[in-house]
Amino acid sequence: MPVPAWSRRTFLITASAAAAALGLPLPAAAAESEFETLRLRWLDLQLGSGFDAGAEPYASRLAETGTLARAFRASMAPAPASLWPGVPFDPPAGITQSYSRLWTMTQAYVQPGTGLTGDADLLADVLRGLDHLSATVYRAGAPRYGNWWEWQIGSPRLLMDVVAALHPHLGAERIAAACAAVDHFVPDSVLTNYTGTSTGANRVDLCRSVALRGVLGANPAKIALARDALSPVFPYVTQGDGLYADGSFVQHTWVAYSGTYGQVMLDGLGRLFSLLAGSGWSVTDPNRQIVLDSVEKAYAPLIYDGLMMDSVNGRAISRGLQRNDDRQIMRSDHFHGQGVIAAMALLAGGASPAERDRWHARVKGWIQRDTVSPILAARQFGVADLARLHAVAAAPVPAAPEPTGHRLFTAMDRAVHRRPGWAANIAMASNRISYYECGNGENPRGWHTGAGMLSWWTPDLGDQYTDWFWPTVDPYRLPGTTVSTKRLADRAGGEWGAPKPAVRWVGGATDGEYAAVGQHLKGLGSTLEARKSWFCAADAVICLGAGITATDGVPVETVVDNRLLGEAGTRAFATGAGWAHLEGHGGWVLPGGTGDLRTVQEDRTGAWSDINTTGSTERRTRRYRTLWLDHGTDPVSASYAYLLMPGASRYRVAARAADRDWLHVLDNTAERQAVAVPSVGLTAANFWQAGTVGPLTVTAPASVLARRRRSVLDLRVAEPPRTGQPLELVWDRPVRRVLAHDPSVEVLATGGSLRLRITPGTAGATHRCEVLL
Repeated sequence: MPVPAWSRRTFLITASAAAAALGLPLPAAAAESEFETLRLRWLDLQLGSGFDAGAEPYASRLAETGTLARAFRASMAPAPASLWPGVPFDPPAGITQSYSRLWTMTQAYVQPGTGLTGDADLLADVLRGLDHLSATVYRAGAPRYGNWWEWQIGSPRLLMDVVAALHPHLGAERIAAACAAVDHFVPDSVLTNYTGTSTGANRVDLCRSVALRGVLGANPAKIALARDALSPVFPYVTQGDGLYADGSFVQHTWVAYSGTYGQVMLDGLGRLFSLLAGSGWSVTDPNRQIVLDSVEKAYAPLIYDGLMMDSVNGRAISRGLQRNDDRQIMRSDHFHGQGVIAAMALLAGGASPAERDRWHARVKGWIQRDTVSPILAARQFGVADLARLHAVAAAPVPAAPEPTGHRLFTAMDRAVHRRPGWAANIAMASNRISYYECGNGENPRGWHTGAGMLSWWTPDLGDQYTDWFWPTVDPYRLPGTTVSTKRLADRAGGEWGAPKPAVRWVGGATDGEYAAVGQHLKGLGSTLEARKSWFCAADAVICLGAGITATDGVPVETVVDNRLLGEAGTRAFATGAGWAHLEGHGGWVLPGGTGDLRTVQEDRTGAWSDINTTGSTERRTRRYRTLWLDHGTDPVSASYAYLLMPGASRYRVAARAADRDWLHVLDNTAERQAVAVPSVGLTAANFWQAGTVGPLTVTAPASVLARRRRSVLDLRVAEPPRTGQPLELVWDRPVRRVLAHDPSVEVLATGGSLRLRITPGTAGATHRCEVLL
């Protein structure tokens, strides 16, 4: 029906929910109410302001909202067990989906440019839908069934958004019913104890709904409860869910989850900080600074040219192409990365000027470099997030380039190595972090993602793990992994991060630029055992494996790499004396020669529905170049050594293979793995047990990194098993004096050799001692 011809002033009075989006002043009576001020501030966060509704990308996004709202309105058919045909209330995901559709219809009503702005009939249909849900399933006293998340997070979050936007039109009875429903399904007791499902990102989502319930129901005690219940989220944790001092983020107790649950937490805190700022319920806990620090410490290191590294996306790696209410979106590594980037832009509103400028510089850099999925038009965003991101893009700060350096996230068994022109990511598993997570029909074949998967990118290969990688890649041949080829059942080991190996030695030592990283590997559902090391250096990752043993009666393989070439992609592949090279990607050097290297180029076909029950059933084919080392059936103490050189030319790879002095493998056994790279002054070792290699001796399992710059030696030591017991280290070379050392390091002797005692603690941290040789 045509939109009635009314003035903007009249529309503001009759539908003040649109005030923030339309940028008009509020009536005086509304401005006097702090609750009303907070309600309209929330709508500004959710619906946006300061954008031109007639300009792109806003115009098309608003028009799309209107198109979806028309379709939902036309198909809505209230029935005892549903609001829409095909969207039943059991399972309860149907309740959340119903509220999601009502929220889309609400946005079409209150936002400009939708073609349905202020449509009275649309409003009536939204109210009819709200009343139906309230009368049938989502009301005080109603029973709960199925997935808890739908009742306590998914549905109330959307319901409160709808109530916030339509508050002037709902009447006291509807508002009271909505608030009572939230009180019933999210009682105060859920926020009393920081435990179970009320931790980390989940806690923030619960607080969001309770805070909004307090605002919309004019209940200050509820707002205060939600604000205070945020405080347990802020401090660093030493086990379980939350942020760790090393930048790790864990959810579901055992899963590395910076990219999805971490994003939810960052986004939710950004919204609540902004909502309550300057009010009587401002978040003043000084530990909120930990959240602000996490932007650069915990999140930014895992983003590369706009993508979030999949090793911290949990079971969400299987979502891919999904159809949700006639909108098809690729939920890829770029999708997750852009969600974090948008959360950074939101949180920047509460940061210091210096922090804000640094964050804006990073965001601008990602915006400029993400050519796989342009951020400023990303389909996942509504106009509010798009407006914030466009404002950052126009901010008067220069775009920041991708940094170089190494970040070791010991608490979640992840490492990131960045060099000029490329980045690499290592994913491991231990008795603290699961092999993989599956659940809710998602990611049933992610078995080996924690078996030392080594992912890497160069600027022109940002879609390497985006373009239908997960449904088409061979799940037994993930790059960098060592695996038994024993066939595994879907969801092998259990759901929700349950499968964890009984190993402690996982981690390493780093000086912030180079690193020694190691994993004691035990295979999921197999007898495989191995020691894997990655020595991350100047232009290469040096990969060693030893003690590779299994008795499964099937071959064991180390997957040197598995590169996605796209749909029928062609890339020249060449091998030479101790090297292999893939055009446009990079190369690999095998010090022992390429005689044992196997390689194949193959086309693989899959659908996202193969690995996710809600994924698209569309089947596509992708081409791969796979390189692997076959250790044979039931190997005993097999080993390997190779170098990964991302982005290197064929000439440089061949030259490295011919340079016998660049790399010295000092040891590669189940007891010790160590290398020396004289040209950069590097000696690095992973000691799986006490022992000696080269000039280094340790009295307990340890990871050691030694770098010589002229006459100064920088020693870094870690104790990955995390026993916390003191260990001693000897550097068997003359030392004149100690220049500096951490408090955890005690100098026992200098002179003909250096002897140190390290008290490592139990966090797997790296400890430093600098000496003059």
